[in-house]
Amino acid sequence: MDLKRIQSINLAQILEAPGTKEASGVIEDAIGLEKEQIALAEEARWSVTVTNVGEEFWLAGEIHGTAMMECRRCLAPTPVPVHAYFQHLLRYQPGTEGVQLVEEPEEDVYFFGTPDLDLSGFLAEAFVVELPLAPLCKEDCAGLCPVCGANRNEVDCGHDQDAEPPHPLSGLGALLGKLD
Repeated sequence: MDLKRIQSINLAQILEAPGTKEASGVIEDAIGLEKEQIALAEEARWSVTVTNVGEEFWLAGEIHGTAMMECRRCLAPTPVPVHAYFQHLLRYQPGTEGVQLVEEPEEDVYFFGTPDLDLSGFLAEAFVVELPLAPLCKEDCAGLCPVCGANRNEVDCGHDQDAEPPHPLSGLGALLGKLD
């Protein structure tokens, strides 16, 4: 199975008859949904299987790669490994533009209208959902100094770690004193 750079699979062979199609590929540089892009440290690899199960199709796949994110404490670029799995129920409906989610009482179904099924949305969603909300460059990251902004992992700025940062409006008190 050759790795593809296009994130799609052609289902023409299994639209009318039972069967299974497989595809795999790579995503380079970045992955994301619409306007939001997550930079990749290296190419992400994906694989999917689509099975005709009568009137519907079962999509199962996985994607794994390394995202580049900012450390939540020190803002340093941080590689974050991601391994995500996904499964979706699909229904072929000629004339449907793109891939559309239809929420049904028992189960959500994605409708598609051409034999070439665009996988980019499924891959991006699975990858993004697995990203941590607060990535850390290391568990004991010292973060930024609240007084001078220095990265405490790299330098000892000499400020007290437990010191309260100055209140953002503290300068107004001195200004008000001058107005009296």
